[in-house]
Formats: sequence, C-alpha cells, structure tokens
Amino acid sequence: MLTNKAIEANDGKPLPLYQKALCGLTAGAIGACFGSPADLALIRMQADATLPVAQRRNYTNAFHALYRIVADEGVLALWKGAGPTVVRAMALNMGMLASYDQSVEFCKDSLGLGEAATVLGASTVSGFFAAACSLPFDYVKTQIQKMQPDASGKYPYSGSLDCAMKTLKAGGPFKFYTGFPVYCVRIAPHVMVFTFLYDLDIPQPDSEGREKNRVVERGHFSETWSNDGLIDCVK
Repeated sequence: MLTNKAIEANDGKPLPLYQKALCGLTAGAIGACFGSPADLALIRMQADATLPVAQRRNYTNAFHALYRIVADEGVLALWKGAGPTVVRAMALNMGMLASYDQSVEFCKDSLGLGEAATVLGASTVSGFFAAACSLPFDYVKTQIQKMQPDASGKYPYSGSLDCAMKTLKAGGPFKFYTGFPVYCVRIAPHVMVFTFLYDLDIPQPDSEGREKNRVVERGHFSETWSNDGLIDCVK
C-alpha cells in the first residue's frame, strides 16, 4: 500500500531505490510496534529452557507469558526491547523489498529473463539481503529481551546501544553475525515464498467472467500479462 501511494505521488513512475527503502522501513516499523509483545513472549519462552532451574520463568504458553509479564513487570514491559525489534523489522523489510525491486529490474532489463525466472532470482537475492540486514539487530534484540537481573538486581545491559557496544568490544563486528547460516535458512525461505507468490498472483475475472489482464511495472517498462503470456510491453 505504501509503495502504491508513493508511485501515485511520483506520477506513476518507478520509485528510486531510496524511496523503496523508505517504504520498507515504514512498513517494518508499524508492524513491529504491534508485534513486539508477542515477540517478547516467544524469545523468553525459547530462552527459558537454557536457564538454570532457579532462574526459569516457567511460562506455560504465550498467553500465560503475556499475563505474567504484565502482572510482574507492568504493561509497558510488554514493549521491552521494542526499540531493537522495530529497528530489526525495518532493516529486514528494507533489505527484502528494496533488494527485490532492484533485482527484478536488473533481471528483466539487463538479463532479459522471463517472468518466472526473474521472480525466482529476485526472491533469492531478497531473502539473502533480508537476513544480512536484520541479523545484527536481531542479535541485540534477543539479548535485551532474554536478559535477567543479577543478585543485586542489575541488568547486564542498560539498553540497546550499551548491548551493541559491549558486544562489539567483546567479539568484534562478526559477533553480530553469530549463527548467520541458521538465521538465513530461517528467514530466506519465508522471504522467497512471500515475494514469489506476491508477484505471481493469479488474475481475477471481471464482472462478465473474463480474465483480467495484469499490469506489472518493471523498471522503465510497463508489462501487460495474461495466462497466455506477455501481451504488451511499453517503455
């Protein structure tokens, strides 16, 4: 929706890379604000099994986790770590959407690939960049959300920036990419399936039962497709 609004404001012309990135950043931030409490419950439940028995929170399910967080720490605690969660979602969306659109334009305009090959290639590139852009923020987010106070009640990190600086000092920049192959396997298939199905949508019939043609913007070209193939391509 944001991309369509931006295209309308741009007189129907394809968006430059920075505007695509801004659309991705905005969409990611909005979604993460709503999803942060559920993400917090998920992270804590996953981390519980790795803690000593005395330190475990023993949540029975996601709803119990949310209830306990509100009861023990207050309502605002549901958004603990929301900052890095939002930044992580923004980075993931920016890496996914911006790289996908640019890859589609490159595959179609420069390589001359067909629609299916273009979407498959672009979704693969998009999945990689989504993982690469978001993992450092995901690492910080996870550390913040699962941390517990010590015996004196002090937390190991005072905030996201403190966590990032201590991590950088202790392990260098590559510390943020710990477990990247596993993270990429987790993120990339989701991104690939989403972008592949999004761009290969099935044309819907009109009011008379005839199949509607589909118009797809590819870089400097506007293509009209039907199930029989490409009908028209206008520069």
